[in-house]
Amino acid sequence: MRQFFSVVAFTLLTIGFFAGFSNFGIPQIEPAPPPKEEKIALGAMTMEDFIALGERIFKGKGTCTLCHNPVGGRAPLLDQIGKVAAKRLADPRYKGEARDVEGYLHESLVKPSAYVVKGFGKKGTGDTVSPMPDVSGGSIGLSEAEIAAVIAYLQSASGVEVTVEIPAGAEPAAKAEKETAGEGRPLYASAEEAMRELGCGACHKVAGEQGEVGPDLTHIGAKRDRAYLRRAILDPNADIAEGFEPDQMPPDYGEQLYAKELEMIVDYLAGLK
Repeated sequence: MRQFFSVVAFTLLTIGFFAGFSNFGIPQIEPAPPPKEEKIALGAMTMEDFIALGERIFKGKGTCTLCHNPVGGRAPLLDQIGKVAAKRLADPRYKGEARDVEGYLHESLVKPSAYVVKGFGKKGTGDTVSPMPDVSGGSIGLSEAEIAAVIAYLQSASGVEVTVEIPAGAEPAAKAEKETAGEGRPLYASAEEAMRELGCGACHKVAGEQGEVGPDLTHIGAKRDRAYLRRAILDPNADIAEGFEPDQMPPDYGEQLYAKELEMIVDYLAGLK
């Protein structure tokens, strides 16, 4: 009997030790407060300001550089897009309604399958369907003003005349890169909400989104364990899925998520069997 109580006492002490260590010994991931939505008086902006806004959106909220970059080769480079647009409009494969560069760029953002550059379409479609999502919906959700700013930036960056007019009035625009609320944000209510806010569905098939440029996560829980999933979020270059390139996924999700949110996402993905 004494041996039994000794075993029970040792077990309880061990459980208590690990419970205490997990709650107090492991550093919690406490990210900087999230950025606020800028409210910009568009009517008071100069064109230079508007182009700079477009660049911030292009490299930030729009998640454009995840695919349009010289490393991964997942999407065409856009440094000359303003100059090649006219040629694409004249291509017999073009099936949109744009008549000029500005219209083509707008259409490319909201109806990307109107023209698919050869070699960059969904597999099995003969380059007739683009894997790129409509940036005005889904997890990206750019407003018309934000789309106009991106078009202005693309025209300017490719060395053609900026024909976009700055929309009148004020509306929410890009997320400020460093402006913070001063206090921690509320926790995401669910893994789906967290992944939607982080834009995971822009690249992956997950949580109702149909991204095509990253690994399909529909049944990831049947293939990978929790340790792998956690590592893939915190250090995405640690294990590169076959057929994909490094440096495609943002490496700072560990800074953006609270520890509880990270585990919530890991639980969700592990359950996708």
